[in-house]
Amino acid sequence: MLRFAAGRVLGGLRSAAGLKSSQPMVGAMVVRHSHSNETDEEFDSRYEAYFNRPEIDGWEARKAMNDLLGMDLVPEPKIIVSALKACRRLNDYALAVRFMEGVKDKCGDKTNEIYPYLLQEIRPTLTELGIDTPEELGYDQPELALKSVYDMH
Repeated sequence: MLRFAAGRVLGGLRSAAGLKSSQPMVGAMVVRHSHSNETDEEFDSRYEAYFNRPEIDGWEARKAMNDLLGMDLVPEPKIIVSALKACRRLNDYALAVRFMEGVKDKCGDKTNEIYPYLLQEIRPTLTELGIDTPEELGYDQPELALKSVYDMH
């Protein structure tokens, strides 16, 4: 809305100054999206290469993890491994644990099927890097949660 109003004001100023607009004013904006035909292997290798960059910094790692967890997918084990190794290079243990929490959350209602498989695949990397899963740290159980008054007898 603001862009439309600003465009109208700018168009009025141009016409008052005697300048011609290079584009005709249109009531609606035209948005063009390019749909990529990236295969699953290309997608996996792109993220794996991104996390394997030696000069990656904390902001870039968090941005990529946020983008990855925002998509409608569960990351492949090789992407998770490269992300965990990036966390180790950045010396950011908390980011690694939070990423694992996000991966578990992405499993949705199939957590009992997908998450054990992922842990099985990335267990050697977790052991090598000394990273505990959220369950091993006790993050899956609330520490100070009170019982619901409706569950008390």
